[in-house]
Amino acid sequence: MKITNEQVKNMYETMLKIRKFETRAKDLFAEGKVGGFVHLYIGEEAVATGACANLKDNDYITSTHRGHGHIIAKGGDLKHMMAELYQKETGYCKGKGGSMHIADATKGILGANGIVGAGHNIAAGAGLAIQYKKTDQVCVCFFGDASTNQSTFHEALNLASVWKLPVIFVCENNGYGISVSQARHQAITDVSVRASAYNMPGVTVDGNDVFAVHEAVGEAVSRARKGQGPTLIECKTYRWRGHFEGDPTVYRPEGELDIWIKKDPIPKIEKYMVENSIMTKEEIDKKNEDVDKMINEAEKFADESSMPSLKSALEDVYTDIVEEGRVR
Repeated sequence: MKITNEQVKNMYETMLKIRKFETRAKDLFAEGKVGGFVHLYIGEEAVATGACANLKDNDYITSTHRGHGHIIAKGGDLKHMMAELYQKETGYCKGKGGSMHIADATKGILGANGIVGAGHNIAAGAGLAIQYKKTDQVCVCFFGDASTNQSTFHEALNLASVWKLPVIFVCENNGYGISVSQARHQAITDVSVRASAYNMPGVTVDGNDVFAVHEAVGEAVSRARKGQGPTLIECKTYRWRGHFEGDPTVYRPEGELDIWIKKDPIPKIEKYMVENSIMTKEEIDKKNEDVDKMINEAEKFADESSMPSLKSALEDVYTDIVEEGRVR
């Protein structure tokens, strides 16, 4: 799949935004400015970036508890994201959702989700809605390796296959389900082999290679838009931090993290751009400064935003019920 220099630059900027946002979130959590649980995406930036680079504004994604990267890659606003982490009224969910429940329906972001495997069936529902409306939209469903042991995974793939729904299932296989390695919770090496049970294409790619992810998802998106149904794509990657901030990661073998840090997707794309005269070292440095400024502005916006009022605790909690033409 041909990719332009401008697309490469855009993907690089997206990866920087994710890395720097997550690094700042890590520091703010340590300082006590961000409460609740925080599950960081550091190390996995190439997956969300490569996948979402194929999508239109009106395409959908479903996310996970580790969702900041997906939301940024789909065009989420850094200021409103940071405000949500701060639990401020200017946050995406007015401070009620926090890190694990950011959503923006105007950008097709159907929501991060704290329930393991919850996104599978939401994605199938989005795919059914697309099919019913006869549009050329698609939905990319992001999820982890351990969630493929959930019944929702199998239900969603089966239904998507039977009805040829325009859903691309993207498994971010970072090797662990919380603290349990894939080797201990699955009798398979590649999650992608599970696609054969549902008669859909299944492919495994290097999740730390943004170009490999972009190409695989691009082909799947093309199939889906043509009405040829779903695809399962497994991206082998690794989270640098623990399952959540504060996780001691004692379950990791010694030296494993160092091996994966050497596979950092960001220096990889920087090297590619310099070698192919897409960006100079000076331009790369300038882009880093620009993204640093964005993160600083997002933090300032969140810090200066107001806390939700006490009254707002009862707002947006229940949906109105329409009964016999009346709302009660």
